[in-house]
Amino acid sequence: MKAKPREPEQDDLLRPRLVDMIDMRHELVKLETLIDWEFFEREWAGFFPSEEGRPATSPRLVAGLMYLQHAYGLSDEGVLQRWVENPYFQHFCGETFFQHRQPIDHSSMSRWRTRIGEEGVEWLLTKTIEAGRDAGVVSEESSRRVIVDSTVMEKDIAHPTDARLYERARQRLVKLAQEAGIDLRQSYARKAPRLAAKAGRYAHARQFKRMRKALRTLKGYTGRVMRDIERKLGGVTDEGLRARIDDELALAGRLLRQKPKDKRKLYALHEPEVDCISKGKARQRYEFGCKVSVATTLKEGFVVGMRSLPGNPYDGHTLAEALEQVEILTDSRPAQVFVDRGYRGHGVTASKVFISGQRRGMTPGLRRMLRRRSSIEPTIGHMKSDGRLTRCPLKGTLGDAVFAVLCGCGQNIRLILAHLRALMRKIWAAILAALAASAPREGPQTPRPVA
Repeated sequence: MKAKPREPEQDDLLRPRLVDMIDMRHELVKLETLIDWEFFEREWAGFFPSEEGRPATSPRLVAGLMYLQHAYGLSDEGVLQRWVENPYFQHFCGETFFQHRQPIDHSSMSRWRTRIGEEGVEWLLTKTIEAGRDAGVVSEESSRRVIVDSTVMEKDIAHPTDARLYERARQRLVKLAQEAGIDLRQSYARKAPRLAAKAGRYAHARQFKRMRKALRTLKGYTGRVMRDIERKLGGVTDEGLRARIDDELALAGRLLRQKPKDKRKLYALHEPEVDCISKGKARQRYEFGCKVSVATTLKEGFVVGMRSLPGNPYDGHTLAEALEQVEILTDSRPAQVFVDRGYRGHGVTASKVFISGQRRGMTPGLRRMLRRRSSIEPTIGHMKSDGRLTRCPLKGTLGDAVFAVLCGCGQNIRLILAHLRALMRKIWAAILAALAASAPREGPQTPRPVA
């Protein structure tokens, strides 16, 4: 059931209003007035088609929590704990009086993200772009020149090794067999963990012949458990449990069949969509996660597009999709796009695309703008260090898509807050300068000569 509209709260003799407790010149207070909160109340109501059940949480509260969470790099539990302590957070989320308890459980954040999906969080990004325009951070013409680049958003998984994957697959199969009441001939609960630890020690000691022998034995243990379950699967009557066992057997079979040089390998059993991506970094040769396309304005570095790219596609093949998202979010098609050499062969004709190192048709002004293409790199770095783009804790490809867009929202919120702080400092400096100029001068004055 969709959320009910909030009624205006009456004054309370024993509780002061938040506006009487906080500094109304604070940047979060200023930002709260720049965001169109009624849009979320109106549009997110469409995600609740049923008119039965308990009314949903206020979309204004959830949108504010998502903004604050990614602007300050907090987890679901962390943003709710800080919300209880911070009156500015509560005012930003639409509260009238100071609240001493958490408004929702942290699990509600996960359910909201699943319900609104990628479309709902793109609306959040659109409203940050509009707020940036109203605050003066970006202009209407800024979205005509954009920089597009890609990065890797790692998944929250352990580093994949064959020993760990074989042992984890065996453990999951044994657990499902116990749940289904299947009596296994042997579960290898004692021998397999010891052998997996041995394989790791052999690899550390560079005794690769022994390591490969241990891996073959460990793989055999997992295969025996899998075949034993397949033979006895007919006795499982619960259809839901049987479907889960079939899915797990398919994953285990895929793991046991894959070769070292195969494409689309399995790197995590609970996250089968994880890709192995090589970006040419000397300190980190391979990253396990999802590729993300980032589009920012050329001048300000304001995020105007962000999208996850499952399957590790070639960068040039993703440029048209990235520009289409920018056009949807900003209501204007970029006229000039600046990219690196990884986007050669992009095939985009609707916009003028300039690639790093290009010489033909370049004017001095275009060369200056092309040199600024590298300014997107620190923007991505800030999203990874100050935001949460380093590791995605959400599950599946939907989690990747939602999390990537929310990281872009957090970057825009940080830029707007920094602009509002700088603007307030300028205003105070001007006020102090005016007061100093109007104050009477002290000290001895020269007497006038007597005629």
